[in-house]
Amino acid sequence: MPTYTIAELAREFDITARAIRFYEDHGLLTPSREGAGGRNRVYTARDRTRLKLTLRGKRLGLTLSEIRSIVDMYESPKDTVAQMQRFLGVLAHQRETLEQQRADIEMALAEVATHEEECRRMLAEATADSV
Repeated sequence: MPTYTIAELAREFDITARAIRFYEDHGLLTPSREGAGGRNRVYTARDRTRLKLTLRGKRLGLTLSEIRSIVDMYESPKDTVAQMQRFLGVLAHQRETLEQQRADIEMALAEVATHEEECRRMLAEATADSV
């Protein structure tokens, strides 16, 4: 079974070793330790997959506890239907959050455009008055 160093995973996923240690601190990864005093972390294919799923969850905007819950579901394939239903629930909640954020951003952009238009109009008037 292949193993990986923290540097190899950091390079592969284009993240820092510090980020990997952060996920480890939050229980998402559990590498074994080797070398003098257990200083060297050794990651398994399982850890690599968990890191990949963690990063995917992060890109989706999920919290660490949501990511951990989903990643942990795949550790015990007892009831895949329940797992998929749980995942769909998390995704539906995230979709609602993102759509609300998009609506908020669109509203803010419209307000910015209104202010830009007003400033340009006032600037044009001020420029015309000074000529």
